[in-house]
Formats: sequence, C-alpha cells, structure tokens
Amino acid sequence: MTSVQITNVTKRFDDFIAVSGLNLDIAQGEFVALLGPSGCGKTTTMNMIAGLEDPSEGSISFNGSDLSRMRQQDRNIGFVFQNYAVFTHLTVYKNLSYGLEVRRVAKHEIERKVRGMAERMGLVHRLHQSAGSLSVNEMQKLAIGRSAIVEPRVFLLDEPLSNLDASFRAYMRAELKVLQREFGQTMIYVTHDQIEAMSLADKIAIIDKGRLMQYGAPLDVYNDPHNRFVANFVGSPRMNLLDGKLEGHAGQLKLLLDGGAEIALSGRAAADFARARSARGGSLGIRPQHIYVGERRSADDIEMRGHVEVIERVGPTRLAYLQVGESRFLSVDEQARLSIGEEIAFYLSADKSLAFDLATGDRLDGRLQ
Repeated sequence: MTSVQITNVTKRFDDFIAVSGLNLDIAQGEFVALLGPSGCGKTTTMNMIAGLEDPSEGSISFNGSDLSRMRQQDRNIGFVFQNYAVFTHLTVYKNLSYGLEVRRVAKHEIERKVRGMAERMGLVHRLHQSAGSLSVNEMQKLAIGRSAIVEPRVFLLDEPLSNLDASFRAYMRAELKVLQREFGQTMIYVTHDQIEAMSLADKIAIIDKGRLMQYGAPLDVYNDPHNRFVANFVGSPRMNLLDGKLEGHAGQLKLLLDGGAEIALSGRAAADFARARSARGGSLGIRPQHIYVGERRSADDIEMRGHVEVIERVGPTRLAYLQVGESRFLSVDEQARLSIGEEIAFYLSADKSLAFDLATGDRLDGRLQ
C-alpha cells in the first residue's frame, strides 16, 4: 500500500492558477474523494499525481519519496476515466490480460487473475467477446477491472460513474468500495457529486477555484463545515444559508434578512456571532432536518412564522419550503402533515444553527480558529 503526500502544490497554466498551495496527506489504503465544481482543479491535481502534469511549485510524494524525477510509466498508477479507455477492438479477456502481459506475468497466473477479475465484475460470460460489443455499464466495469487487476500502488478514478444510469451508479459505488477493501489500494476519486463522495470516501477534500476549502471525514465535513462554500456544497438537500445584517438592541442580537424578515438569535449561533464583533454581515446556516413544526423542543430554539409555499416529495421524504417575507426556509416535513398555503409557526434548532461571516464566508466558531 502507498501513502500520498501533496505539499504546497501550485499549478499554473500561463497566467491561470489551476491549483494554489494545495496540501493533502493521504494515508495508505485510504479512499479519498476530490470534490468540487467543474473547473475547480480536481482533475489537474489527479493529473499531477499521475505524472501527466508537473507541479509549478511544491512536491508530490509516494511513501515519502518525491516523484519529481520519476517518469509517469514508473509510478504504477491505475487510472479509470469517465470515457472508459478500453481497447474496443480486443476481447474482454485481452483487455484484462493486457497489463499483466506487459509486466510479463506467467501465463497460468494471468489466466487465474483474469478469470477471477471477470467473475468479480460479472463479465465471465463475455470474456471471449469484443469489448466493443459491451453495454455502457459493462464497459465501465471492464475499465475498472482492467486497472485493478495489475494492483497499482495508487488507483486514480476521474468521474468514472458519470456516464452510467442512476441505478447502476449506486451498484458500482458499492462495488468500488468492496474492491478497495479487497485490494487494500489507495484510491483517489474525482467527482462533482457530493453524494458519491459522501458514500464512498474515507475522507473528502473539498476544492474551489484551486484552493482546498476543507479536508476530513464525510460526517465531520457535513456536521462542521468551515465556510459557506462547504456548507452549501455538501449535503442533500442543501443547508439553508440565511444572509443579512447583524444588529444588537437591548441585549438581543438579531439577523435582519435581505428579504425583510428577521431572526432573533439565541444559543450557539448568537454566541458565535457575538464573539466575532468585527462581523457586520452574517449568514445563519441550518440543515433542513433541524427546522421543525410543533412544540418547541428547547428554550433556545428560534421561533419563526410564515406559510408553506411548496411541498416537494423526494422518495419517502417530504420537503417543505416555508416562506417568511421574501426569505425561504427549506425543512423536512417529518409528520407529512403540512399543506400548501398553511400559516404556521416553526422553529430553528439553536444548537444546530451555524454562524458564518458574510464578508469572508468563514465559519464563526472558536473551535475552528
């Protein structure tokens, strides 16, 4: 198994900075997702790990050994792309055996490994057929098996599931996790899909405009986002981010929302906003599941009044859009009892409300300083 160290890496293309001062420490056998919007620098980072691009500054190491002098073909990287990258004119067997033959593995060992991988990927019945005759789903399974069979030091996957249908994507997510456990390989997975990142990865590196926004375990990132970008990007449905001006009067701190409504802050969020006296504009973050209707559960919970604007069903879950003035709050309708147009009182869980500086986007929380 191989650990990967990315230290102060910057990549420039003329005047454009694709990656800026990136630091990541990936332990042996970890599954790490590089998550962010298109063009944020994820694939450029992966290409530098593979040796397809050289860093403009900084270093990349495997097990502490700098790769700057190591050729791409000597790094023993497994690479799976969005567009399959299989030899469509060769049989499935030849696709799977190709990397082993290049390494001059004994014929009987090739036979054993190819058959084992074909069984693993559900392709035994296709072994002697042309890869070009496979379905899209089967072709991607072949691409993954073709890279995994040579047991590379590091396995790089660049949005490999994006062309698959939804049900098969879910199946392949589980298969990838099982494969990673079986081979013990370090895997680095590029995706813009936060559901894929959350379900697959041991750790997630969230990147925006070439900069690392946060790096940590999926639940840590979800529960404790360090800035508004991470809070908005991670989680489905997305976190409510309510922006406005902070005002204090008679010991009560309020957030005056841009749409005219106001939130009388209390509990954790009020303390975090009060601690950061320099912040004049604030953003209150709260997950939809922490907005509720019914009896107040805690004395600190924040009461709001509005009406139900929209009801949306997502599988077994009902989402309710609650309108207060021009501001909209997304909540989970736990009891499935709300009706469109209904005037209601609802509550924001104070201990689950997060405070952000509106100007910088940074989280206002003493634990993160």
